[in-house]
Parts: sequence; structure tokens; C-alpha cells
Amino acid sequence: VRVLGTDPGNIDRAENRQTFSALLDDLGIDQPAWRHVTEASTAEHIVEELGGFPVLVRPSYVLSGAAMSIAHEPNELRGILARAKRVSPDHPVVVSKFETRAREIEIDAVADHGELVLWAISEHIEDAGVHSGDATLVLPPQSVYISTIRRVRLIAAELAAALAITGPFNVQFLAKHNLVKVIECNLRASRSFPFVSKVTGANFAAEATRRMLGVAGESTVASLELDHVGVKAPMFSFGRLAGVDPMLGVEMASTGEVGCLGVDLQEALLQALHAAGFRFPRKGVLLSLGPVEDKYWFADEARLIHEQLKLPIYATGGTAEALRALGIPCTMVAKQPGDGKSAMELIDAGEIDLIVNVPREYDEYGRPDGYLIRRQAVETGTPLFTDLQLARALIEALWRKRPGDLTVRAWQDYVRPSRRQAARCGRADRC
Repeated sequence: VRVLGTDPGNIDRAENRQTFSALLDDLGIDQPAWRHVTEASTAEHIVEELGGFPVLVRPSYVLSGAAMSIAHEPNELRGILARAKRVSPDHPVVVSKFETRAREIEIDAVADHGELVLWAISEHIEDAGVHSGDATLVLPPQSVYISTIRRVRLIAAELAAALAITGPFNVQFLAKHNLVKVIECNLRASRSFPFVSKVTGANFAAEATRRMLGVAGESTVASLELDHVGVKAPMFSFGRLAGVDPMLGVEMASTGEVGCLGVDLQEALLQALHAAGFRFPRKGVLLSLGPVEDKYWFADEARLIHEQLKLPIYATGGTAEALRALGIPCTMVAKQPGDGKSAMELIDAGEIDLIVNVPREYDEYGRPDGYLIRRQAVETGTPLFTDLQLARALIEALWRKRPGDLTVRAWQDYVRPSRRQAARCGRADRC
């Protein structure tokens, strides 16, 4: 069968976790430390070689992160490896060191015989560890070093050449302290292809198709020089799944997504969250912030909730103690009924209309701490945020923008090409 675009042999090199990791090593492109696992009995020894837990288990030839998981201890690792082998029994499973507190960056691109011809770089608001389909995506990047962006583009160009790519591809990266590491490369159109096309005004899918058919088209888009910001927000269906914990991880859980534009990050973020069902808080905020460092890391945002948003703060035990030590007023509440005023009762009564819940530990059923609060949020339709980075971005946006500040503009008003762009492209509808 004649296959248009990238040669299937090179697609296999990218989809096979072991051969792709080996390719990165050959090219001198940095990646998280990794090992190929064939027997579960060797896994713990491999984890020691990688520097200990947590580790990321990545099977080959999967979509939506199926069977991909982060392991924090040996029993969890054994269960994940068993599931990964069931999903992809004849293909390699790679265990790699999981980088904490790292930012995830993506590049969506089109190449022609190994030459990069069209590209756009986006960043996730959440730290790495949330599947790209569940992450809140921002284009152009708002908090990434210029040198990091340059390195991302150069790596994408190297991979396009090494894999002789013709057509669409997507590369995902980790960025930490201005160091860039590759997570994976998908030689296909990603779910963010429509998003970057809408935000930039360049039709990535159409251009990829033209290149695969041997037809030259546009060769550049100024994706870093936009006068607007686009945000993609996920949508979930946890309310239709009884008892499911609405926690996000490296396996995709979202069932839809929306993309919105704004004049800045704050407007675009609020527009996207609102379109995905978020309601602006007017009554009270519940904070349950997990590890000690997270409690203090959120202190500025908690102060904004009290002083600028003028909303009462309810907090679970450890969080309340930390906030009071910082001089931030709050009402301490129990996690479960029976221990005085509880968060569950306040949610039921409608006194809380925004919840920030970051798990810290696990209960006897292996569920992350705060499961009952998160599930109650789902059952009552109360906005819930379990990622600290996204919660911080939300509070800043609520502080800088009020609901009345959000404007409605046509997509064309944001991305309509200038006359100079139209002249360069030859046709305005292809700019």
C-alpha cells in the first residue's frame, strides 16, 4: 500500500518507546532518564538505577495515555506494569524518571521531507503529570524563557530531519530551570492541531495535507507575535460516572474541550473556563492544599481571595493553621461530617461555590486524601480545581478581571490577516 506522508518505518521509530528513546540518545537530545522493562521482577532495581520514585510508566502504541501512569511506590508500580502489558503485550514498556515541578510545553508542526515548515508552541498551565488532553493549554506561551522556546523549536527541527517527516507531528517537552527534555513525539495530527489553527489563523491540517500530497503551501506563521492569547480548557463527565474520583493524571479523562481567545491570558482563561461550565464564585471558597509547601505557595492567592475578591475562606485543618499563621482570616472546617462544621455540609448548603483541593496522602482504600470532598463537588456541580498551578492562575484572573470585563468578539477580529500577510500568502483565506 502506498502511504502518503511520513514513511511507516519512521512512524514506528517514534511510536516504539524504546527505539525513540534510543534515537534521542543518538541525537544528543535530553530526555528524562529511562530504562526498558521486560520483566516486572526487575522493575524495582530499575527504579533504584533511575534515582528512586516517582517514575512514569509508558507503554508503546497507545492513544490518550492509555495505561500510562505515575508510580509512587513498589506495589503501585507492579499494578501499573501489569496493566501496561495487557494494553500493549508485544511492545516495549519504558520506565522513566518523573520530573516534579516541571512545566510541559508542546509544539504542533508540519514538515516537508524533514524540513520544518509550520509550527506553533504552546504551554500547559498545570505542571507536568496531567495528560495534554486534560491540561489547560496556552498559546502563545506566557511564562516560558525565550531560550527555552528557541531550544524547543530546534529540537523539533532535528526530529523532523531525523525521522524524515512529511506531514503533521507533535512533540511534548518538559522544561525546568531553563532545561528542556523530550517526553514523546507523535507523527500525526494531535488534538491541539485545531486549537493552534484557530488561534494563529493558519490551517495546520490543510497545510499538512498539502505537503503529504506534494503540494507546497505557506511556510511560516508568526505564532509568537500574536496580539491575542488563546486558551484551551478541558471538559469532563465525572458527574455521569458514579463514585469516580475527579483527579487528573497522565491518562486522559476529559470528554471534550473548548478554546477561547482574549486580549491577555486572564481574559482568555476566564472565557475558556466559563465556556466549559465554570461559574464565578460569589459565596465562599474552600481550600484544602495538601503538602506544607503548597499551603504557603498559595498564600498570595489566598490573600487575594480575602482582600480583593471579598470572599470568605473555609479551610481544612492543616491549611487553616498555615493561613492563620500568615495572618489570613479563614474558618476551619472538618473534611467529613461528625467533627463539627464540615466542608461536606457547607457544599450541600450552597455556602461554597469554589473548591481548591490538592491531595496529600491516601486513605485505607488507596484513594487520594479528600476524595469525599471532591466527589461532593461533582455531585453538586461546584467548580473544583485539583491542580495548584491552575488554581493560582484562576485566582489571579478573577482578581484582574471581573465578569463584566469579558468582551465578546468575532474570531475574525482576532486573526484577520493584515494586507502584508495576505500579499505574502497570495490568498487571504490561506493566511
